[in-house]
Amino acid sequence: MATPVVVAGPSGVNVTLDLDDPKSLEEYKALVAKPAPAVQVRLDLGCGKNKKEGFVGVDSLPFPGVDVVTNLGSGPWPWADGTVDEAHCSHMVEHLTWPERVHFFNELCRVLKKGGKAQISMPHWASSRYYGDPTHKTPFSEFAWYYLLKSWRETNAPHCDGAREDGLGYTCDFDFSYGYTLHPALTGRSQEYVNYAMQWFTEARQDMVATLVRR
Repeated sequence: MATPVVVAGPSGVNVTLDLDDPKSLEEYKALVAKPAPAVQVRLDLGCGKNKKEGFVGVDSLPFPGVDVVTNLGSGPWPWADGTVDEAHCSHMVEHLTWPERVHFFNELCRVLKKGGKAQISMPHWASSRYYGDPTHKTPFSEFAWYYLLKSWRETNAPHCDGAREDGLGYTCDFDFSYGYTLHPALTGRSQEYVNYAMQWFTEARQDMVATLVRR
C-alpha cells in the first residue's frame, strides 16, 4: 500500500511522493534536508504611519503599522550584531540631537551585516522645510557624512573617533554617497543652471538623500 506525502517542491509548488518507492523516498529526503530560505531583515527606522512595504516598521511611538516600538536615539537596539540586511530612514534623523544621532549611526552600523545598505533622507539644511517643524534639531550638513567613515575620522577628526562619555564619539564605519531631491521649478532646466541654483538658491535642494554601506 502506498504511503503518500505532500511536500513543497524546489519551486515552492507542492508535490506528492510515495515513500514506499525508493526513488521517491530519496527525493523526499533531499527536499526536507534543504535549509529553509533565509528571510531578509529590513528595517524602516522612524516609519511613523508610513511603513515601507516589505520592511519592519520601527518607531518610538505606537502608530498603526509600527511593529517595534523603541527609542532609536538611546540604548541598545533590539537586534543582534550583523543581523540586518537593509535599513530605510526617511525624515527621522533631523529629530535627534547630536549625541542621539551619533548613537543612531553607531547602532545602525552594529546591527547591519557587512555590506548592508541604509538609505537616509532628511530635509536639506538650506531649505525652509528644515526649520518649520519645532521638533527638528540642529541642521545636518553634507560634511557630517564624512564622520561616519572611520579612516576619515582617524586622520581628520580623531577627537570624534571611539567612545566618549559625552556621547559624541563615533564607532561606526560606513562608505557613503549622497544626492538631492530638487525643487520642482528646476525640472527641465539645464544642468548648468541646476548647478548654479544648488550653489546659490536656498530652496533649490529640498531633501538630502544618502546611501550608507557598512564596511
